[in-house]
Formats: sequence, structure tokens, C-alpha cells
Amino acid sequence: MIRVAFTLAGGAGHWTGGFNYLTNLLRLLRHYRSARVEPVVMVGPAVSVADADDLTLAVGAPPVRADWIARRAPRVARALLTGRDAVARRAFHDHDIDVVFEAGEYFGPRFDLPTVTWVADFQSHHLPEMFTARARWRTYLGRYLQLVGPRIILLSSADARRDFRRFYPGGAGRDRVVPFAVLPPVQPPPDLCLAKRYGLPERFFFLPNQFWKHKNHVVVIDALTAARQRYPEMVVAACGNPADPRHPGHFDRLRARVRQTGLDAAFRVLGMIPREDVIGLMELSVALVNPSLFEGWSTTVEEAKSLGVPLVLSALPVHREQAPEHAAFFDPHSPESAASALCRAWEADAVRPVQRRAGAVAAAEANAERFADGMVTVFEEALSRSVRRRPQ
Repeated sequence: MIRVAFTLAGGAGHWTGGFNYLTNLLRLLRHYRSARVEPVVMVGPAVSVADADDLTLAVGAPPVRADWIARRAPRVARALLTGRDAVARRAFHDHDIDVVFEAGEYFGPRFDLPTVTWVADFQSHHLPEMFTARARWRTYLGRYLQLVGPRIILLSSADARRDFRRFYPGGAGRDRVVPFAVLPPVQPPPDLCLAKRYGLPERFFFLPNQFWKHKNHVVVIDALTAARQRYPEMVVAACGNPADPRHPGHFDRLRARVRQTGLDAAFRVLGMIPREDVIGLMELSVALVNPSLFEGWSTTVEEAKSLGVPLVLSALPVHREQAPEHAAFFDPHSPESAASALCRAWEADAVRPVQRRAGAVAAAEANAERFADGMVTVFEEALSRSVRRRPQ
């Protein structure tokens, strides 16, 4: 049994994608490989009670509250000066940790516990305009520092591996790709009452992405103008966190664009809604839409695949890798291309959610088990490559 430490400074509101990745990973390790890996989750004071409850459900035990996680800046500074984060090292020693999962953290170039560093994506290299100069260089420096020492670099796609080897060739050979996967939800298929509760018609597209600028909602808003000339009843329902920390006024600009184009009835903003309703609306939709300009490996796309929901996706290499047989693709910079893809999906024959799910469950379960096995293999490799040392 390998005891693996997972640390989390903030919850779902801090980094929705990272939180979803972690909770799903923990859930699958418990479901498939509880005899081989024992997760120990440590959370900072900023993690809410609700998020802690989600982690408890995923792991089967409450997370450890650890105030030291919140003191990230001084810890990183000391780790750079001394070679390792001594505070984190003592905490991991106290909990008899074998392997550390490093995501959004940095424990130093000479950190002496086996470490697996998850790199979600390389957005800052592809879309530098989405970041401040300080944020970009902090990311670049952090990645270079993570190449120092025996860390294994964990990536979610072959596309990310190509980026990693292009931008950080010194890390080639220590990168491992384990594609993200999810189990189909256990909740029963929804009925139309759920859509009616949100004021939605019987047929609609669903776009469940946080309202960050790179998620590219604007191309869908513009595409609707053209698509509704053919299908005036077409509706897109969008939900997610409205706060973009890098572009604070972005959500307001999107709402203004909707009003200016007269699409208030066609582009419905639902805000933050319960997760079970996200899944339910996903199943009821004509198709899930993800117009993003950049993705690491989309959780919402993976969830839709697990339920057999059709997909309308931006033509990113990672989207083509993730959903080659399930999607209609479009140029994320072209409203005309997006409108054409939406119209093709709208014209497709409707299939009831229960029928979709029945055809997708077996493949989703196989993918989920492969994900769990891949993670266990990475943890075992990290342990075998390092010699465990006790703190001085």
C-alpha cells in the first residue's frame, strides 16, 4: 500500500478544473485500486466545508486541515534558498507519506520524497496574452524548477507531451501521460422537469464552462446570430463561475454582447448551479458545446462522453485526441464555422438520455479503470526511483 499525499490550498471556486481533476482521481483510486493506494488529502483553511465534504465522499475519509498550506509564498522562498520545503516535509513525515502529488505547489529542488508533478496544460505558452507578464514568467520559472530533481512530470494528453518536450526539452524521459477519465454518474437519467425548472425549452445546447476569457463563449454568441437565421428556436444554456481573475470585466462584457445582439432569449446564463443539475442538463441537451481556445483535457467533455452526449467542440488537437468519434469540430476563431457545427448537431436525430447512457457506460468504465491503473503505475514508479529519507 502506497500512501500518497495530495495538498489543496483552495477549493472549487479557486480552480474549478484542478479541483474536479483531484476529486475525480481520488474517487477512481478508491473505486478501483483502494488496495494499492491510500490517498491522504491535506487542505488549507480556504477550502470550504462543502468542498471538504466532496473530498470526504471521494476518499472515504475527511481531509486533514493544515494551516501550513496557506503559507505558500514564504514556504516556496525558503524551499528555493534551502533546497526543500521543510514544513511540508515534516507534515508528510508525520503522516507517513510515501509519495507526494505536487499540483499548484512547489516543494523545492532537493525535496527528498518521491514526487509526481501534475502539469495541467501549457496555456501560458500558447495564449500569453491571457496572462500578465508576471504570471507568465512565474509559470515558466516554476516549470523549469520542477525539472530539477527526480520528479515525474504527469501529463493528461499526448498533445501536452508534445508541448512539454517542445518548451522544456530537458524534461524528456521523465514525462508520463495518463489520460483523464470519469465514471458515469450514478444519478438516474433526468426528465424534462429539470429543463423547465431553469426556464429552458425541450431542445437546447449546453455549455458548462467557467466564464474565463480563453473559454471563448464569444464565438458561440456570435455563431448563434447566424445559426438562428435557419433555426430561430435554437438556444444555448451556459453555466459556470462568472469570475475570471485574469480578466475581471470579461463576464460583464459577455452579457453586454448578448444584449447588443438581441440574444437574451437564445443565450441563457444559468450561473453557478448544483453539480447534479449540471449532469442532468448535460444529458438532456442536444449536445455539449466547448468552444475553448485552449484545454489540457476537458472534464466536461469527458463527462459528456461517459453519458453518450453528442459534442460540438473547438478543433483543438487535444479535443480531437479526446473525442475523435464523438464530436463535430469547428474553428474556434470562426463564428461561421461554429454556426455550421451547431446547425449540424441541431439537425441530428434526437436520442433519449437513457439510450445514450446505455451505449456509453461500458467504454467509460474501461477508460476510468485505465486512468486509475495508469496513476497507480506512476506512483509505483516514483517510489521505486527514489530513496526515502527522514528529515534531519
